[in-house]
Amino acid sequence: MDSNKTTLNRSLGLLSCIVLVISAIIGSGVFKKVAPMSDSLQLPTYVLLAWILAGTISLFGALSNAEIAGMYADSGGEYAYFKKIYNPFFAFLFGWGCFAAIRSASIAAIAYVFAESLNHLIHLPEIGNSDFNIGGVIRPFDNLTVKLLAMLLLLGLTYLNYKGLRLGEKVSRGLTFTLVTAMVFLILAGLFSSKGSWSNVTQAATTYVPQAFFSGGFLALLFTAMLGAFWAYEGWNNIGYLGGEIKNPQRNLPIALFAGTLIVMVIYVSINFVYHYISPIDDIIARQTTGSGIAAVDIVGLYLGQAGALFVSCLILVTTFNATNATILMSSRIYYAMARDGNFFKKADYVHPEYKTPSYSLWIQCGWAIILLFSGSFDTLTDMLIFASFLFYGSTALGVFIMRKKEPNAVRPYKVIGYPFVPAIFVLFCLGLIIYTPSQRPMETLSGIALILLGVPFYYYWNRNMVK
Repeated sequence: MDSNKTTLNRSLGLLSCIVLVISAIIGSGVFKKVAPMSDSLQLPTYVLLAWILAGTISLFGALSNAEIAGMYADSGGEYAYFKKIYNPFFAFLFGWGCFAAIRSASIAAIAYVFAESLNHLIHLPEIGNSDFNIGGVIRPFDNLTVKLLAMLLLLGLTYLNYKGLRLGEKVSRGLTFTLVTAMVFLILAGLFSSKGSWSNVTQAATTYVPQAFFSGGFLALLFTAMLGAFWAYEGWNNIGYLGGEIKNPQRNLPIALFAGTLIVMVIYVSINFVYHYISPIDDIIARQTTGSGIAAVDIVGLYLGQAGALFVSCLILVTTFNATNATILMSSRIYYAMARDGNFFKKADYVHPEYKTPSYSLWIQCGWAIILLFSGSFDTLTDMLIFASFLFYGSTALGVFIMRKKEPNAVRPYKVIGYPFVPAIFVLFCLGLIIYTPSQRPMETLSGIALILLGVPFYYYWNRNMVK
């Protein structure tokens, strides 16, 4: 029996959906990944190739996701889709994985980056005892000032989204237009700057060792670099979680997924081109340990001066604030949908009668993200985030083939462009990533699988109660 009769409102139009896709994707990755990716690949054109390939794969995923989203638009995104494609148990594993690590750890990590960046600008005094630990692993008081700032951000944004969907969406819309405008300005200013040189884009690092493109060694390096880019692209599917609050979702969801992901891809590739156009790759690699420690800040400082460097530092605050807000807003709908089916804490299916938001789901999500924040374990969890995410992304794309066979005559408001090649390429890539990642990061992979499987007893407990 439902805990109340209040339901979520369909109030989001197409523009709002596109904005939310963009706001969920753009975070700190586009500013922080250029140096480590350059260090891995040693050649600017290869770095740009990694961003293009990661963006193309993400776009293929969005196109594949869009067909399923158009058929089964409802609150919870993949949780709702997997119930139709596979079974309720697999859908639960997705939802539990999001709660235990994938989305909660992402919220904690992005909030931490925001707080760390803010602390870097205003230099608040450090408090707490960084030596205290639990079992040598959990260090709740390490970087306590930053963690307290991050906690305040989580509490504040959760309250903002508790007060209404439109309020949270309006904040995302304003911030997204601001950051997109700012990034377009940075791109154009860099392209027309006298500081840039085409030779920088083609010049390899001094430590570059040529390898055959299709050699195992080079492909491993390219794949590793692409993992960094995928972290920056992460979040394109979040809009599906709001399926129950989108006007005409069968039309608007597919368009928003395609348009939002494509816009971000163009921005990411363009600004990374500017980084390499302005600065030699050796200097970019060196900026991992010199200057501000964030290569993008120092590179923009080369063509826009100290004011430009400060501008980028502030822009990182805007992007991480916005990404935290969007992820909190959208992810909470997964647990609302699970609770509605009796597969999560019962209170999470409550919709506030005045604000029309899943209020308990929002606060439960906030509480767990804060626990991850203070445990210090969210860095480990985000390392395996890409592995766990693509496990489920691939399952959605595979669902395109399954549903074409199971329900060939079902209404499909949108059919994936390039079928069967686009979803097949995405499924094969996900499979390759799932096979490759454990060999490179075995502990993170095992931890992620263990956290997801930890939900199995909860599933049977909640379902036992439903039967009774």
